[in-house]
Amino acid sequence: MTTKRKQEFYKQLLLGKKALKSNRFKVPFYHFENAHILGQKHVYRHTLAHYWMLIYGLKTNNNKEITGQFFRIIASLLLTLIWVPTGNTGGTNISAIKKLPVRKELQKYFLL
Repeated sequence: MTTKRKQEFYKQLLLGKKALKSNRFKVPFYHFENAHILGQKHVYRHTLAHYWMLIYGLKTNNNKEITGQFFRIIASLLLTLIWVPTGNTGGTNISAIKKLPVRKELQKYFLL
C-alpha cells in the first residue's frame, strides 16, 4: 500500500469516527466504505474498516450490518492475503465477493 493510500485510509476512518460521534448517521458509513476500499488489501486495515462498520451497525441498531460485519471481520482475517474483490465497499448492502469499480475520488490512490 502506498503511503498516500495509507494516509487517506486513516483520514477516511477519522472522518467516519467523527461523524459517528456526532450522531450524523448518514455520513460515517460512506467514509468507512472509502476506508474499506483503500485498506482492503492489508489484513489489519481491512479488518479495522469492518470493525468500524460493525460499530456503526451497533450504534444504529442495524442487525443486518451487525451480523454481516461480524462474519466479514472473520473473513478479512482469514482471506485478505488470498483474495479480495477490488473496489468492494464492504457493507452488507453489497455482496462480499462482488468486484466494483474503485470510486472516482479514490482512483488516484490506486495509480501510484
